[in-house]
Amino acid sequence: MGEERITAANIRKINQNRVYQAIYHMRSTSKLQLVQSLEMGLSTVSHNLNQLYEAGLIKYDGFFASTGGRKAYVIRIVPDKHVSIGIELLKDRIYYVAVDLYGHIIHKYTVTIDYVSESDYYRYIGIQLNAFITQYGIAPSSILGVSIATQGIVSRDGFSIVYGAIMGNSQMRLENFQAHIPYRLHLEHDSKASAFLEHWNHPDIKNAAVLLLNYNLGGALIIDGNVQSGDHMRGGLIEHMCVQPDGPVCYCGKRGCLETFCSVESLENEAEMKAADFFSALRSTRPPRLQRIWRQYLQRLAFAIRNLSIVLDTTFILSGYLAPYLIPEDISTLLEMANDMTPFPLTADQLILGECGEYTPAVGGALYYIQEFLESV
Repeated sequence: MGEERITAANIRKINQNRVYQAIYHMRSTSKLQLVQSLEMGLSTVSHNLNQLYEAGLIKYDGFFASTGGRKAYVIRIVPDKHVSIGIELLKDRIYYVAVDLYGHIIHKYTVTIDYVSESDYYRYIGIQLNAFITQYGIAPSSILGVSIATQGIVSRDGFSIVYGAIMGNSQMRLENFQAHIPYRLHLEHDSKASAFLEHWNHPDIKNAAVLLLNYNLGGALIIDGNVQSGDHMRGGLIEHMCVQPDGPVCYCGKRGCLETFCSVESLENEAEMKAADFFSALRSTRPPRLQRIWRQYLQRLAFAIRNLSIVLDTTFILSGYLAPYLIPEDISTLLEMANDMTPFPLTADQLILGECGEYTPAVGGALYYIQEFLESV
């Protein structure tokens, strides 16, 4: 096997990527700081800055305070030079988000529609995507791609859903969307997309279990900095861990899955009200019945975290729809409950809250094309 030939063009590409990455991670910097941090010659840095500026990828954004000589330009990337779009498909709605190169939501949009395995449904997704792009003035040329996150296990090749009991979408194929969306497309399991977002937001955490507290519970594992799929693309499906063998029937057909106790759906069914109304009442008038329901919910979640912690010995990230509703008191109670049941207590820094709420899977999906772009500059 021959050695890969390193050409002058390769070196220029590597240098340009190093300069861009340095600006990206430092958020704001100067030419001199780049020279010093990259240990790169001034002429090389200057050349690459000119190339990146001409491509519209960086900007000169004011000046640093003077240290005695000429003020240095503040150099930043242009975060909205490119955007990625994430779409999450649920059984009764669709979430659209556009994120910039830092993964920040710049636009979001929700439509209500029931999923059906028909061409009109996929056409509707494309129509609403065009409406989203037009409404917010997103330049089509700036769009890196569209990622679709959905409830269902995605095949290893990424072309189809191989298990979709929640939505009944096992017939879903990437090609269903391609006729209606004129951009590069990526299909992802919603839990895996959520885990990718949480790792993006917490890059120092190499190992974690992500609990997606959505209408239907989800789970994913991050190990050695990578979201795990498992041998059969079923890795991390925490929601189907049995916590009560004679418990309620899960949508998977088995009894007592964690899904039947800790999903938003299970909480709403028990409280006989929507989650938003439940938490509004819980935090204000604090009815004893709702307090009892919420404490029982936390107890069951703590039981699952306790069992997982014995096997995984890792950080737990509570993500998804319910995350914004959780307050410090809830986290303390959850930690106390879990530790009452385990010989190996968790510490407070092992329970982390996600930040994007119900849009988590859509944002996580969109990051697929952001990461690809950053690696290619």
